[in-house]
Amino acid sequence: MESADLRIFQIVAREGSITKAAARLGYVQSNVTARIRQLEAELGTGLFYRHNRGMTLTSSGKMLLDYADKILGLLDEAAAALSFSGEPTGPLLIGSTQTTAAVRLPKLLSKYYEMYPKVELTLTTDLSDRLAEKVLQYELDVAFGHFRFSHDELATIPVYDEEVVVISPPGIDNLDEALAKPSLVYSRGCSYREMLENLQHAQGRTYLGTMEFGTLEAILGGVSAGLGISLVPRSIAEKPEQDGTVRIHQVPEAMRHMKTELIYRKNAHPTSALRALMELLGVA
Repeated sequence: MESADLRIFQIVAREGSITKAAARLGYVQSNVTARIRQLEAELGTGLFYRHNRGMTLTSSGKMLLDYADKILGLLDEAAAALSFSGEPTGPLLIGSTQTTAAVRLPKLLSKYYEMYPKVELTLTTDLSDRLAEKVLQYELDVAFGHFRFSHDELATIPVYDEEVVVISPPGIDNLDEALAKPSLVYSRGCSYREMLENLQHAQGRTYLGTMEFGTLEAILGGVSAGLGISLVPRSIAEKPEQDGTVRIHQVPEAMRHMKTELIYRKNAHPTSALRALMELLGVA
């Protein structure tokens, strides 16, 4: 089994299609098909179910993908570590929750890029649990989020402490009145959503309705339009409050702060690009 075959298998598994994988790899489709069949013959098991919509991993394929992610991730790390030239360079795959990406990362990444222009920055936003999984599977080098569970293979470092507030339409006078309104939130798994639900429960509020939105901008727009309330970092809410589009309500001290953490693989040898990011954050 060669690493080149594992890379082809990995791309086909991710894309779910020989056609898409061939285009991404720059190969002809027949070559990709032949390499997959050769790998299946070598291992003596089918790796994909073929159907009209593309290709889906078998149980053996899922097991091999887990190993392929780890093997190829380690090979890429080794190449990056051995090619270290003193100046950070190469790709840096960063994951973040949408809120942290909006509040903290613009200035950080702008400064980083100014200092290290040879690094190829990629930012992916997702829920914290899914970001952790992508770090474990070598799809991300590092991620910012609110990670509720520890994992033996992940190192976790606190980097930011956010004060959170409830925001409501301008006409609502106090927190009790605000908590009687519907919630405008991200999908389940979002730490801010869970924190708002816990606050409502602590204040004895029953279910009042939930509206899910895909972006922070949409949540802020919905609150200002009078659809309901949300819970966000104070730094996000201050400008809309100054503009008169929302009102800020302070939450009880015990629930007022949320830590944003940085995670990366413990057993990974940090690339020069990742070391530079950690130094900029003051956690190296």
